[in-house]
Amino acid sequence: MIRVQAIPIQQIRRPLYRQNDTSKVEKLMRSIAEIGLQEPIDVLEVDGEYYGFSGCHRYEACTRLGHETILCNVRRAPRSVLRMHLA
Repeated sequence: MIRVQAIPIQQIRRPLYRQNDTSKVEKLMRSIAEIGLQEPIDVLEVDGEYYGFSGCHRYEACTRLGHETILCNVRRAPRSVLRMHLA
């Protein structure tokens, strides 16, 4: 089951490095500043901790804008699912 929730950005772990397209982040920043974040990012909740693997550009845009929280589609998962994402 997926729930939508605003999560403090500092509580989301991003274990995989991704190189973001700077111009895409800047466009998203303008859009988010004007109309807000329209599409939540996806996170896994594993043992009460949040892990983000997608939505990198949205995450960075919100971070640069100084947002304290970000809207997330949260899916609970066991450690075995987290390990598959890290493999």
